[in-house]
Amino acid sequence: MSLLEETVRQIVPRDRIAETAARERLDQLTMPHWALGRLMDLAVELAGMTGTKKPDVSRKSVVVMAADHGVAGEGVSLYPTEVTMQMIGNFVNGGAGINALAKLNGAGVHIVDMGVNGDLSQFMNTESIEVVHIGNGTNNIAAGPAMSEEQAVKCIEAGIRIAIELGKETDMFGTGEMGIGNTTPSSAIVSVITGEKPSDVTGRGTGIDEKQFQVKVEIIEKAIRINKADPSDALDVLAKLGGFEIGGIAGLILGAASMRKPVVVDGFISTAGALIACGLCPLAAEYIIAAHKSVEKGHIAALAKLGKKPLLDLGLRLGEGTGAALAMNIVEAAVRVLTEVATFDEAGVSSAK
Repeated sequence: MSLLEETVRQIVPRDRIAETAARERLDQLTMPHWALGRLMDLAVELAGMTGTKKPDVSRKSVVVMAADHGVAGEGVSLYPTEVTMQMIGNFVNGGAGINALAKLNGAGVHIVDMGVNGDLSQFMNTESIEVVHIGNGTNNIAAGPAMSEEQAVKCIEAGIRIAIELGKETDMFGTGEMGIGNTTPSSAIVSVITGEKPSDVTGRGTGIDEKQFQVKVEIIEKAIRINKADPSDALDVLAKLGGFEIGGIAGLILGAASMRKPVVVDGFISTAGALIACGLCPLAAEYIIAAHKSVEKGHIAALAKLGKKPLLDLGLRLGEGTGAALAMNIVEAAVRVLTEVATFDEAGVSSAK
């Protein structure tokens, strides 16, 4: 049995008994009934994910999957592909958005080279980078499949292994990514899996103008047309239209779910990875927390397909796991409400009549 098959078999539904116990406690807290709204809903879900009414999410890891994309050569991004490698240096040096925001809650930032087209040897003197390197970026999806099915499986299983290794010292995961051009394969994935038109799920990525946007839509339409990915086969969609880092994110989600650990999914690209993960194992969705609503318009359709409502709506579109890092504070707040707020009986306060 492959690691992917074994991991999928280990994913089980959330613990409904733990959810019921959490809900019963929350019903009795010293406040008007359910006065903290979605924060309390999230607390119930966390109890179900972890199997206890006293969940622990104190140890946090944001995993930034990095890879390049052949389709970037079609002019779908404002930035050159070498920015992917340069940004890894920025991550290592602590100067990126994710570094700043992860410090707010003490989350570790872990960078994974899933397929960067560049020499990262100058950064290898740090433990913050893990090298998987499936290839020097994917193939151009406008000319054929992004990768082989074998590579797609390798991506996913690499993500699973990273989740399992980090899981020894991680209670809550966050997904992140870096890869110039990666909103293009993400839009293609979202279009195929949701059935929405490419023009309706494609955004402006790094800030391209109207002319570049039209080119981007045409490239995505062409990629979908020539690759003919099967929307019912998530592995086929990943292989034909995806990215190495998108596959890694899918694997990270599956690995986290197999260990009954919550995973906070960042923005548009991370949600494309979540669609792949849930296509392979629908139960994985029970361990996903949607961090925020991205500016990328396809994100709404992707979240709807997953049945997820984002915690934040702040106009974010950076990626890197920044939205996940911010949302982790809310997740931790939900746990505090469940475990630290007193009930009416405990506090000696009269309850409502």
